[in-house]
Amino acid sequence: MEKNDRETMEKNDKETMESNDKAITTDEPEINYRGIKAMPFIIGNETFEKLGAIGTLANLLVYLTTVFNMKAITATTLINVFNGTTNFGTLLGAYLSDTYFGRYKTLGFASIASFLGLLVIALTAAIKKLHPPHCASHDESACIGPTARQMAFLLLGFALVAVGAGGIRPCNLAFGADQFNPNTESGKRGINSFFNWITNSRNAYVDIVCILLPGDKHICESEARGFLDKAAIRTPDDQINPNGSSANLWRLCTMQQVEEVKCVLRVIPIWASAILYFVALVQQQTFVVFQALQSNRHFGKTKFQIPAASYPVFSMLTMSLWIPIYDRILVPTLRRFTGKEGGITILQRMGIGIGLSALTSLVAAFIENWRRTTALTMPTLGIEQRRGAISSINALWLVPQLSLAGLAEAFMSIGQVEFYYKQFPENMRSIAGSSFFCGMAVSNYLSGFLVSVVHKTTQRSGTGGWLTEDLNKGRLDYFYYLVATSWGHKFGVLPSMLYVV
Repeated sequence: MEKNDRETMEKNDKETMESNDKAITTDEPEINYRGIKAMPFIIGNETFEKLGAIGTLANLLVYLTTVFNMKAITATTLINVFNGTTNFGTLLGAYLSDTYFGRYKTLGFASIASFLGLLVIALTAAIKKLHPPHCASHDESACIGPTARQMAFLLLGFALVAVGAGGIRPCNLAFGADQFNPNTESGKRGINSFFNWITNSRNAYVDIVCILLPGDKHICESEARGFLDKAAIRTPDDQINPNGSSANLWRLCTMQQVEEVKCVLRVIPIWASAILYFVALVQQQTFVVFQALQSNRHFGKTKFQIPAASYPVFSMLTMSLWIPIYDRILVPTLRRFTGKEGGITILQRMGIGIGLSALTSLVAAFIENWRRTTALTMPTLGIEQRRGAISSINALWLVPQLSLAGLAEAFMSIGQVEFYYKQFPENMRSIAGSSFFCGMAVSNYLSGFLVSVVHKTTQRSGTGGWLTEDLNKGRLDYFYYLVATSWGHKFGVLPSMLYVV
């Protein structure tokens, strides 16, 4: 009798499990991959967010120094802090997206916040009471600075832009890549091309951000860092729920969770090593504008002057031209020789970007030394208000260093993001994207700290300092050399990357 009852119970349990499996299979909604049809909306959102945030950022240096009457060092530090805060905000945006709201709702809220932030910043220029009175004096001390209320209103605009960027950047491209089926060949090709072409669409200087690459839902057990496996070993004190899960995840984890932690640990050396790389590129967004202000900005022999804040666009143009060449010509050619899907390995791409970034600082130092020497020894083109003599050297000579910066980003930044998405588990995709921005945030803060330390330290010397309001009286070229020499530490870190692969 007991045998028959046991057989009946086992049969009922089996039927229940089968019915549950069937319910799960039939109740799950079918995923509708929109593919290329959804790209205009996603790329458009990304492009206009970058057009607003990065486009405004490029002009903010000139705006803060001429309209808000800030010193160049103060404006540069404020921009670095703003960039760092904006990039760190992506971590919170990614967490809220993955945990609570989903990508669609997060993108909607962030887009509204970004619009309001740009509107507030625009109002500080349009309404006279929201900015200090215009200063026509060449004497910096005679200019009236912003009041506390004016600064508060400006910082409110910065905060709203940071909230918008924090929600859009880690989610938008992941949301876009979700439109492709990673289980089909056409979907995989679509994601790979989307990865390169979306970078081309979103312009700019440092922000290449997050693109979702297909990943496995389950990670195979690895032997590396075996001491972490102890977290998945059950002890007599561990309690198990009826469904087989751990009652206390702080005491007992699954092997899947352990392997996810290993994935994060594998990424840390790459993440840390990219910080100095970004420090070098940040200077091509800030001090290059001041270099242009004290250079001949006339286009040829015409009277038209290229705005100083527009010169960083050459970095974007270089990236825009290089990415399709790399994606459509160079990668297929290299693939035939190497047999690798991307032509070369991710670490090789990152290494090329690091080398180009170091070269960028060296070229920038050479150009600045030439510009300064010419301004001091040759006839000038006049005086830039509140700065100094305008060198006769054409500002288009800044294009080589900006082009190298664009190439460095095309290699290093894209390779870094791709590496993150291939290493992070599937349920941490937005976090993977935000890790790129967190590295940039640390770089922005480090850049601001470096600028402040160098300025205060060199200001005590008899020469008057490296980073002065008048670049002709300072030694910005020495600062570029300092940034370039820091790459000796970088190349010492590179070999440690190899264990990740």
